Amino acid sequence: MVGVGWLVIMDDWLGRGGPGGAMLGFLGGALLLLPVALTYGRLVRAIPDAGAEVAYTERVFPRPVSFAAGWMMVLAYAIVCPWEAVAIGNLLARIFPAMNEIVLYTVAGKAITLPRLAAGLALTATIGVVNYRGIRTSGRFQNLTTLGLLACFAVFVVLGFARGSPTNVEPLFTAAGPFVSVLLVLQIVPYFMTGFESIPKASEEARADLDLGTLSRMILVAVVAGGMFYVLVVAVVAWVYPWTDLVTQHLGTETAFARAFGSPWIARLILTGALLSLFKVFNGNFVAATRLLYALGRRGLVSPALGSVSERFGTPSVSILLVTTLTAASAFLGDALLVPITEVGSAVSAIGWCAACLAFIALARRSGERRGTALATAGAIVSVAIVLMKLIPAVPGSFGWPEWIALGGWCALGLALRH
Repeated sequence: MVGVGWLVIMDDWLGRGGPGGAMLGFLGGALLLLPVALTYGRLVRAIPDAGAEVAYTERVFPRPVSFAAGWMMVLAYAIVCPWEAVAIGNLLARIFPAMNEIVLYTVAGKAITLPRLAAGLALTATIGVVNYRGIRTSGRFQNLTTLGLLACFAVFVVLGFARGSPTNVEPLFTAAGPFVSVLLVLQIVPYFMTGFESIPKASEEARADLDLGTLSRMILVAVVAGGMFYVLVVAVVAWVYPWTDLVTQHLGTETAFARAFGSPWIARLILTGALLSLFKVFNGNFVAATRLLYALGRRGLVSPALGSVSERFGTPSVSILLVTTLTAASAFLGDALLVPITEVGSAVSAIGWCAACLAFIALARRSGERRGTALATAGAIVSVAIVLMKLIPAVPGSFGWPEWIALGGWCALGLALRH
């Protein structure tokens, strides 16, 4: 859930809503997602299946609905992977300026350089190999990077609040006003909060002695922790450096800290945390995307080849190869990919969440157990609202042509692979 957006596109967040709009947007988004998280918690206890949305919907809805829900969620996870593959070059260029040399071509005015592209492709290959070798290797990798990120985050947040000034936070909102400021940030929150529902995707590969109630609690903790992280990081960045200057100069989080402290060491610490965060999110979303593709293939909703498993490592090898290939191909689009991806990711994540909530309601009615249906209904309403905010042209921040092309291309690929 916590990637490198807080470092790479902090200027976009603050430009959308200012400190007040960004903090309220992330806080409101996290609170609105709680019903969805609680519903997933109930579903994973009842149906511990790697297919998650596919497994939940197939019990109450026709196969096309199950396929659509699963395919949209695959995109929600898979679309994060090229984001991280591009972001690794962006981060390394902040440490090693030579990464910006040897320009190969440009996309939407953004230069694609050989060193940055090579870094993205190398990271993609590494994540693919780690996942091919099994979930335990991937899990250890995830734990190590998470602990490292938390340590770095704690240090720079404490130092930032001790160093900054309340005048840096003014004005709290952009010129668009409080309502639009919050709305523009709220629209992208689902993308940056996507990941809590990925926990069920690893339920079949979890330890045999692991209580399913633990997975349920982890989902809720993930939403709360993710929301707190984003609110805190926006607050400390705006506190330590004038946010209006950060937006107009298109500065990254680490540059703002370096200027505020007059020393590059704090920037290096932040970049270290960001790199660990990038590895963690890339790996986590890669796991979720490949396991969901495997679930679709295993059920015959897409080519059965995607449901095949490596004899040596027991991992979905063909699904891993497909996501690795798509990620590597997308990395060639470079930085122009970043902001549109967040817009598409928000909408498709909400489609999957809505399907899961509706499946829970249908299952509850079938069994006569009404407990949790009110929360699931609230979760479905929130999910539909998120989708409508992105699809209705009259809403500020709705889809533009790059987002429609990305979504349309994914739908076309799904129809091509549909079995």
